[in-house]
Amino acid sequence: MLIQKLNTKNYKDKISKLRADNSHNDPKLEESVRKIVEDVRTNGDKALFKYTKKFDKFSLNAKNIKVSKKEITDAEKRLSNRIKSDLRKAAARVKSYHNTKKPEKYIYKDSLGNELGWLITAIERVGIYVPGGKAAYPSTLLMTAIAARVAGVKEIVLVTPCPKGHLNDEVLYAAKISGVDAIYKVGGAQAVAALAYGTDIVPKVDKIVGPGNIFVAIAKKLVFGVVDIDMIAGPSEVLIIADGSCSPDWVAADLLAQAEHDEMAVPCCVTTSAKYAREVKASVLDQLSRLSRKDIAGESVKNYGRIFVVNNLDFAVEVSNNFAPEHLELCVQKPKQLLSKITNAGAIFVGATSTEAFGDYVAGPSHVLPTGGAARFSSPLSVYDYVKMPSVISISKNGFNKLSKSVMNLAYSEGLEAHALSVKTRLEK
Repeated sequence: MLIQKLNTKNYKDKISKLRADNSHNDPKLEESVRKIVEDVRTNGDKALFKYTKKFDKFSLNAKNIKVSKKEITDAEKRLSNRIKSDLRKAAARVKSYHNTKKPEKYIYKDSLGNELGWLITAIERVGIYVPGGKAAYPSTLLMTAIAARVAGVKEIVLVTPCPKGHLNDEVLYAAKISGVDAIYKVGGAQAVAALAYGTDIVPKVDKIVGPGNIFVAIAKKLVFGVVDIDMIAGPSEVLIIADGSCSPDWVAADLLAQAEHDEMAVPCCVTTSAKYAREVKASVLDQLSRLSRKDIAGESVKNYGRIFVVNNLDFAVEVSNNFAPEHLELCVQKPKQLLSKITNAGAIFVGATSTEAFGDYVAGPSHVLPTGGAARFSSPLSVYDYVKMPSVISISKNGFNKLSKSVMNLAYSEGLEAHALSVKTRLEK
């Protein structure tokens, strides 16, 4: 794990290289995904069955593609009461957060008596992708489905890979308590295509949400416009700003928590102390040796792990804002003093006890976050992603009289005569 000294001249170049290989713009890979998407669009369920057999080693057909009520009930019976209780606790906290954040319609009158505002209407049908390859994530289902339910989405469809016919019991239980309407045993780019275009069995949705591997991410990019998507998710990443006041073991553990996601995860620390940087590195290597996923985490640490040393916390914040991390931890003595200076981050964890793992499971806000620098212009998945806000415009007689000439003048200036006439005819009558 490299320790590097940063200054104002070199930091942008050094941090940009961390994402050099994390691109969804590989032409050959995109062409491969495009063929799968087009095959599903053209051949529907037949293509789904073919690719599931090829990639998941599972014989899918019209009778077994949809998860049955018995499969869900059996999965629930196999789970311990402890894990079911914890999933329900997480679900309740996620629901509470999004209920608090839920937007409301608003209509007001301006000084001319015009009524202006917006309505809130939910998206009708949403498709959720939950990974099921190297790891299965019931928490991701809670983070996506519950916000959709709070928003008022009428129908929620889940797709999840079923490698060698195996379904994750926790995911099925999470689907039950989240209010998912239907679950299909299909994953990868083919699942995204099925949701986007619909097949005889899998319904077409209006929006696709949820993270996946690079094939899923590219497929979402390709179908955007046919349906809406939440984001094009890349490898997980964390940037920890540390001033040495937090145990180096804590920071090391948080770095590894991201590294164990996959080999391309980006675990970074920015600290004001070279000595502390060495202590964090030593702890990372010590803890890594004891992890069950040490091979995956080790590749991440080796290729993308960095501990940057800077002169002061203000510069650490500048580095973070430029990087725009998915997760940002403020492991400093006075974290709230830094909070107001943060402009680009997916989720901000304030204080040494606010380890990112809380955000993954029980804090409440969604852990589906912008990656790859997208926090510069986008936000975490939330109830807002499942609603539309159509504008409401009601022009009063007074407003019409006071504003009509301006409307006509502007319309004529743009060469749109019929626009102007639609006002003029009303004036004449």
